[in-house]
Amino acid sequence: MSSPFAGAATGIGSWPGTDVREAAATVVGELARLPHVVELPARGVGADLIGRTSALLVDLDVDANPRGYRLGSRRSAVARRAHDLLRTDLDAFEEARELSGSRAGVVKLQAAGPLTLAAGIELPNGHRVVADPGARRDVAESLAEGLTRHVAEVRRRFAADVVLQLDEPSIAAVLAGTLPGVSRLQPVPPLPAPDALALLDTVSGAVDVPVAVHSCGSPVPWELLRRSSAAAVAVDVSQLAKRDLDGVGELVESGKDLLLGLVPGTAPAAAPTWRELARPAVTLIDRLGFTRAMLRERVGVSPVCGLAGASQSWARAALELTRQIADVFADEPEAL
Repeated sequence: MSSPFAGAATGIGSWPGTDVREAAATVVGELARLPHVVELPARGVGADLIGRTSALLVDLDVDANPRGYRLGSRRSAVARRAHDLLRTDLDAFEEARELSGSRAGVVKLQAAGPLTLAAGIELPNGHRVVADPGARRDVAESLAEGLTRHVAEVRRRFAADVVLQLDEPSIAAVLAGTLPGVSRLQPVPPLPAPDALALLDTVSGAVDVPVAVHSCGSPVPWELLRRSSAAAVAVDVSQLAKRDLDGVGELVESGKDLLLGLVPGTAPAAAPTWRELARPAVTLIDRLGFTRAMLRERVGVSPVCGLAGASQSWARAALELTRQIADVFADEPEAL
């Protein structure tokens, strides 16, 4: 498959509200080239990033507690709910494709990456999974198997190619050792980069589809991501600083694509034009010394992050702006 990210518009994943059919119809209608199975975290426990991904784990059971999620000894009501919500989302996506007559050849799935998942689930003793070498390896291997099955099901069900986005909002905290522990006297130690890379590649290397790693925080671990088996890296352009330029350049030169977050996740005070929102990407490519053709050949476009915090009207507008920018990047980037 040629790069599914370059020249494409897509969403990061989440959507406001609880109406999954309306959300799926909007995504399929606006993002014809690279639609994604939508996520609606406002539905509560089991619908958020960690709960939703836990539904994919194989031979590991997860339950909810007052602080979040914890590994358990048997299948819980929370796990069943998360699984049912995911089934509902796939049904709604299939219905939206049929009603729209969509012939999209690629579908994007999202899940928490192994570092964020291990940071967001506790062991029975209250410690985070990421702090235990054996437990974090078990979770990564379980996730890899679950995502392999999920990808195969979606590919078969929709007769489409599949790409996967691994969301890693906690990657910077995991590497820096800044996650809160069970007490001040028991902090979560930093995870060495080689160990983090091994976990990431356990998953991205197992699924046999192009993988984009989404890192919406700062700093972005460019070297780790460059060395990973991921095909693309998704970032919020507004978070990039001068210190990131070398990392971005080396990442692109290594052959990986960029999925640039350009459209705000919530409505700004003044309605922006697509041209205003596209400017940071053009400036980035210029500063790196690449030709504008790079925007067509190696760059996809998305909102800066998920749209769960947006109004319904802005969420729809954000996807329209995302598509407009991607269309220009794909058709006439040299004219910008």
